[in-house]
Amino acid sequence: MTEHVEWSEPEVAATPVNPAVTPADAADAARLVAFGLQPKLQPARDQEYAELLRRYREDPPFARLADAVATGLGLVVLEVSPRAGMAVTAAEDSVFAVRMGDYARRTTADSGDRFLHGLAHLAVAAMAFPRPEDLADDGYIGRVSVNGVDAFVRQACRRLEERAEEQGENTDPATDAPGLEAAWRIWARRSAAGATKDARRLAGSTTGIVGKAVVFLTDSGFLQRTGDDSGGTYRTTARYQLQVRDMAGSAALAELLELGIVPVTDGTASLLPPEDTDDLELVADAGLPFHS
Repeated sequence: MTEHVEWSEPEVAATPVNPAVTPADAADAARLVAFGLQPKLQPARDQEYAELLRRYREDPPFARLADAVATGLGLVVLEVSPRAGMAVTAAEDSVFAVRMGDYARRTTADSGDRFLHGLAHLAVAAMAFPRPEDLADDGYIGRVSVNGVDAFVRQACRRLEERAEEQGENTDPATDAPGLEAAWRIWARRSAAGATKDARRLAGSTTGIVGKAVVFLTDSGFLQRTGDDSGGTYRTTARYQLQVRDMAGSAALAELLELGIVPVTDGTASLLPPEDTDDLELVADAGLPFHS
């Protein structure tokens, strides 16, 4: 008698299958990055933007796709949140990078002024977040004014002059010298305001240079204008706080803060400088939020 043996297929463990990325997913990810490139756009005022931010936070595969799109465009994602939206900054090789030389050339033909424009941006950053805890606190809002930034840089210039005299260094370097101290000497010799015949602020004056910086930062979604006092008053945005955090290790900003000139009662410097801060110089084109 023949026995019949029943054969059965071996059980195969189920393997999770990641859903394929669809063209619609790619389009949504690119759309989110496009929203991030509109710095003045607030998620609370755009339903589609808010929905894509929610999807980014709740859908990890979509978040990775959006990050990949940003990376492909030469962008660095600083934060994705309801307060900041999709905050991105341009990498040095990105087509979206803004360079200090290009920025300065739109305002002046004097190559020496490139350093002054860089100093204006550095000073705005230092005054906006005068203590480490301010920069770390997501709820902190910094406030600056055009005249206040100019006064801050002039005080820094006086401190540099004192330091140079103590060390027996040349206190009047050449105007076109690239060092940080030389750049601040140029600032000190420049008129603070000046005026045209119709009483407008001269673009080449130091307050004119600061005014150009804060207008640029406002147009970029980093500052918001709050009034006309002191040459113009401004408040920081979440995006600017993230931008300054990202640039906190720059040598030029470290030297500025090392001077200890900050408008707070305890005299604490804002962004902590690196441990080794000897012989720092302001390199050509240095400045926030630019690439050299």
